Amino acid sequence: MSNMNARTIFLILLFTICKHADAQKPAIPAPAPVECPSLENGDSYTQSEFLSRLAHECRYDRLLLPTYQTPTDVVYVHASAYVYFIQPAEAHDLNFKLHFLLQLRWTDARLAYALYSPERTRIIGENDLRQRVWVPHLYMSNEQSSSLMGTDSKDVLISIAPDGEVLFSRRMQAVLYCWMNLQKFPFDDQTCSMNLESWKYNASSLRIMWERDNPVHLSSELHLTEYSLIDYWTNESVVRGDIVNMRLGGGRSGNYSALKFTFKLGREVGYYLMDYFIPSMMIVAMSWVTFWLQADASAPRITLGTSTMLSFITLASSQAKTLPKVSYIKASEIWFLGCIGFIFSALVEFAFVNTIWRRKKVVNLKKVNSKYILKSTLTPRLARKELQKELQESSPQLTKSRSCSSLQRETSADPAGPGFNNYLTVHSFPSALNLPTITTQSYDELTGGAPPSDGSDEPKHTWTTMTPQQIATWIDKRSRVLFPLLFLAFNILYWTFVYCL
Repeated sequence: MSNMNARTIFLILLFTICKHADAQKPAIPAPAPVECPSLENGDSYTQSEFLSRLAHECRYDRLLLPTYQTPTDVVYVHASAYVYFIQPAEAHDLNFKLHFLLQLRWTDARLAYALYSPERTRIIGENDLRQRVWVPHLYMSNEQSSSLMGTDSKDVLISIAPDGEVLFSRRMQAVLYCWMNLQKFPFDDQTCSMNLESWKYNASSLRIMWERDNPVHLSSELHLTEYSLIDYWTNESVVRGDIVNMRLGGGRSGNYSALKFTFKLGREVGYYLMDYFIPSMMIVAMSWVTFWLQADASAPRITLGTSTMLSFITLASSQAKTLPKVSYIKASEIWFLGCIGFIFSALVEFAFVNTIWRRKKVVNLKKVNSKYILKSTLTPRLARKELQKELQESSPQLTKSRSCSSLQRETSADPAGPGFNNYLTVHSFPSALNLPTITTQSYDELTGGAPPSDGSDEPKHTWTTMTPQQIATWIDKRSRVLFPLLFLAFNILYWTFVYCL
């Protein structure tokens, strides 16, 4: 019993001590209300003092839209740009560099100070002022890299008018993607653009639009090297954003306002004409010199053909290094294939005539033209068979004929002179006669000379013989004319395609 009384007394004493200690703690004062500095007599303050009062946290929150008190209203941001410099990069990079001044203009009624400082015409500041006021967050959707320009400090300028109109200017440099179509390279025109889109607020809260009059100005000192500026234009659009593709920073689905500045560039072909096309024409023409060399001059003709081939491949490869590896064929590659085809054909022509030159047999030709010469050179055995067939068809009354070389005679009275060949021919007549008749005919009679003894009219055929060396020379002479004409036709088709289609 005494133990329980002692424990109760101990607990009572402990509670009394804790209550007395809490009573001795000082009370935490409540936060004092923030005092809003007055804007009266604003003309008596300096710009920094007046701005600190105007944008004080008690009356201004830079994280909220200017229309936060009326959510149904839309903030309209007007944009304009002044372009200093455009540098299209190499084709394999698929981008271009842009230096420009971007100006944004909107109205923030919270910053209107005409009633408080009527003599103050404008508040102007740089990056420190930008940290105090609300600024729309825009981004370039096709940006590879970008930065604000400036040396000691960034080139940012903000001015506030008495009615609350804010003009925000910043000088930027950006590398933007440009997806080029190189099918007609180097005679192509490229269309590139700068895309500005709202990052945080959708079109129901913020709308960006171009200034009505001359939204984009180009510097008078703007000069391009590889390209010429053909045209440029601006347009406004709305892009769809959602959480799935994470296109925009708002993280919400909806329509977001966007601006686009597009310019069309035409590639200057002077460099490519002087460094690629004209030299390649000269290399192709140089390969035709082989047609003026003798067909059996193997060493100089092979050296000339291979050197022109390697020179053109080296020229084309140096030019192709600046291009991306694309799946479709380009106009420059069509030119490469055409020129390499002509150079290779000149080598094949040499191999052809050199093979003919080394033949031993004389070629019999019905006529001296391309048809019979090429047929006799490409298929000599077939040509000889056709010759024999022609001779047999020239005398339809003959069904069997045999030549006897042993029947030769030499007579001084014979106009053909010594060595004149007679041929013994056996004719088969109808069975009613039952007896063959043996007659002799000269070779000239069979091939179109004197008419046969029976007086029948036989078709005359004149056959010409050419040596392999004559045929090779004949082909070289025709190639001297044919190759330039074909190359001229190829040029007409090619340049019509690149300029008219």
